[in-house]
Amino acid sequence: MIVSLAIAVTGIALRQGDRWWYARHRPHAADLRTLMDLQRRQSNDITPALLLAGQWLSIVGWWGVAATGGVAGWIVAALAVAVQLRHLQEVSHFAVHGVLVRTARFGNILAEVAVHHPLGLVPVPVRRRRHVRDHHPNATRLGVDPNLTELHDAGLRPGVGAVRFALALVHPLTVRGIVATVGGIGANLVPRPGSYARAAAVAAVLAAAFALGGWQALVFGVLVPRLLLYPQLAWMSLLVEHTWFDPAAVTGTPAAVEAGRCLRLYPRNRVLAALAAGTWLPYGDLHHYAHSAHPAVRWNYLPALERHLGHPRFTPAGVLFTPSAVVTRHRRALSAPAGADGVDLAAGVVVTATV
Repeated sequence: MIVSLAIAVTGIALRQGDRWWYARHRPHAADLRTLMDLQRRQSNDITPALLLAGQWLSIVGWWGVAATGGVAGWIVAALAVAVQLRHLQEVSHFAVHGVLVRTARFGNILAEVAVHHPLGLVPVPVRRRRHVRDHHPNATRLGVDPNLTELHDAGLRPGVGAVRFALALVHPLTVRGIVATVGGIGANLVPRPGSYARAAAVAAVLAAAFALGGWQALVFGVLVPRLLLYPQLAWMSLLVEHTWFDPAAVTGTPAAVEAGRCLRLYPRNRVLAALAAGTWLPYGDLHHYAHSAHPAVRWNYLPALERHLGHPRFTPAGVLFTPSAVVTRHRRALSAPAGADGVDLAAGVVVTATV
C-alpha cells in the first residue's frame, strides 16, 4: 500500500513541472495579447509530455491501492482513477485546440497516444470538428451545438418532469447512459484505415491493470472508473459550462457574447473552487467563460484572463439545492412557458442590450 501511494504521489509531483514552467512571469491579470505573447514564449514539448506521463503514473499507483487496500482501497482507487481520467480528458481538450505543446501536430500525437487510444475515445480530428467547429461558435443553439443535442437526448428538454429531470442529471449512471457509454467505446474500437491500434491500446490498459493489481485493479481501477464514474464527472462538467436552456441574447465582442451564455461556478468560495479544479473541473474547466471567449489560451493563463474580463452574467454559488444554483436554473428554464426566450431567469429581467 505504501509503495502504491508513493507511486501515485510521484505522478502528482511529475505533473508539477508543467505547472511551474507556465507559472513563470505570469501576471495576476492581463489582456489577451499579453497572455498570448507569454504563451508563445513558454510553449514547449517536454513539460506536457511529463504531465501526461504523471497522470498515468498516478493511475498505476491507484491500481496498487485497489489491489492491496481491501474494500476501502477499491472505493478510493475507483474515485481517484476517475478523477485522473477526467484530467486526461481536459489535457487532451487543449491539444484539440492546438495549444498543449509547441506544435499542433505533436499535440495530436500526445493526445492520441496518452488519452484517446487508451480510453477508447474518438479520433482527435473527429473531436476537433465536433468541439472546435461545431460547439464553440454555436454554443447553446439546439440543432447546431452537439453538446446541447447530447443534453437534449438525455431528457433535458422543455416540459421535462421532475423524475426525468433528476435521472438526466445522472444520465451516465442510468441504464441508458451506460449502454451509450459502452456502445460509444465499442464503435470507436472498430478498426478503420489508419486507426488499427485503438483496440490494442485499450486491451493493453486492461492487461496492465490485471498484471499489476489483479482483478481488483481491473474492475476498480479501470472498468468502474471508465464506464461509470468518469462519464458522470464529465457530465457534471458539461452541465455547468453554459446557461444551456436560457442563454441571454447578447451581441458584440466574443467576451460579451460568451458572458450571456456561460457561467462561473463558485466565484466567491475558494475552497469549493479549489476542490472542483482539482477533481471534476480541472485544467481550466472552472474558467469556462474565459476559455469560451478566447479558446486559444492555454489553461494556465485562464485565471489571469478571467480577472481581466470579469465574470459572466450568471455566477452561481453552487450546483444543487439553492435558488440560484445551476441545476435550479436549468430546471426553471425547462419549465418556463414557451416563448420565454431571452428571459434571464436568475435576475428576472429581459435581456435586449447589445454589449
